[in-house]
Amino acid sequence: MTKAEIRDGFKFRGGSPALDLAATVTGRLGPAPRDLLEGPADLDRWLVAADLAQAAPEATEGNLVQARSLREALYRLALSRAQGAPLPDADRELLNGYAALPAAPPQLDADGRARLSGDVRGLLAELAREGVSLLGGDFGHRIRQCEGPPCAVLFVDTSRKGDRRWCSMSACGNKAKVAGWRKREMSAP
Repeated sequence: MTKAEIRDGFKFRGGSPALDLAATVTGRLGPAPRDLLEGPADLDRWLVAADLAQAAPEATEGNLVQARSLREALYRLALSRAQGAPLPDADRELLNGYAALPAAPPQLDADGRARLSGDVRGLLAELAREGVSLLGGDFGHRIRQCEGPPCAVLFVDTSRKGDRRWCSMSACGNKAKVAGWRKREMSAP
């Protein structure tokens, strides 16, 4: 069973928790971007919705600042990969710094599921490690930015041909196809 693309008000369309964290700013390409991580409680909600924590890990204001800095570095690095541009040194160093911190250890629950345990800082370190693995791994060249205006979601293109254009076929892809159909209908004699 696949998880819902939108959980607790957050988009999970990136194919990677690192890219999903970057999607916690909506409207990046518009005149008024909105930060969905407005306070520590929002970070708690995102960590639970992302299945990185079972219960709210009680994020602090400091954790929120850390999460936002990690998010923006991940966004700029992934966007650079999507555009085939050099990786920004400062963002790469910040990501590597977070990845070097002690990560939240995985635990096997009684129900047989693997879960992370630990504080917010350890969960952010795990996200950074996932970011390093994605950006520097086999799928780094398959990072794309959604072509659905005004969407800016970054995602991993796992399609066979490597030609996926939208973060979600059920959202941006459907809107683009409907718009294309309407345009063809309007121009038909």
